[in-house]
Amino acid sequence: MSKTNKFKIITIALVAAVVSVNCDNNDSNGDATVSLDFSGTFVQQDQMARPAINTVFVASGQPKDDFNAAIPSAMGAKYQSIFQSRLLALNSGYTTNALGQTAAQLTGLLATDVLGVSKTAPTTFFDGTNVLTGRALADDVIDVELLLIFGGPTGGSNPTLTKDNVNSNDKAFGTSFPYLASAW
Repeated sequence: MSKTNKFKIITIALVAAVVSVNCDNNDSNGDATVSLDFSGTFVQQDQMARPAINTVFVASGQPKDDFNAAIPSAMGAKYQSIFQSRLLALNSGYTTNALGQTAAQLTGLLATDVLGVSKTAPTTFFDGTNVLTGRALADDVIDVELLLIFGGPTGGSNPTLTKDNVNSNDKAFGTSFPYLASAW
């Protein structure tokens, strides 16, 4: 498969993942009399600490729902080698990334899809200094992930593969909780 076709597939997968996300938790439709019911059995349906990871790294033919329902403490052991194979298939020239991580280190980090949070550092996915200390709404998570996959040791390799060219949200974030932009 040519590099151009790989880029097209990755781009389509990332765009599909970003477009399919819906962040509306308002189930009451403005009706204050609606009460919440937490009875019953609940099943985890998705992992989204790091968007698009499942889309890109869980190989076709493998059930995406298995990854989504996996217990985080078991994810690394189950998925790291799968993710490493996919990483090297996407970027056969991978040596280390801008964080100095080998393929095993990066895929070990990505395979455990949890969002780390620091109580002492700024909340960011990556700001040039702080790495995975949380995730702010305006963080360009996809660009960071592309940079770590394709950017090489300095982050400057493969410049056409390290950005999705979506540089801002389509609507401004709110200034009060929950801070999300209003629906279209």
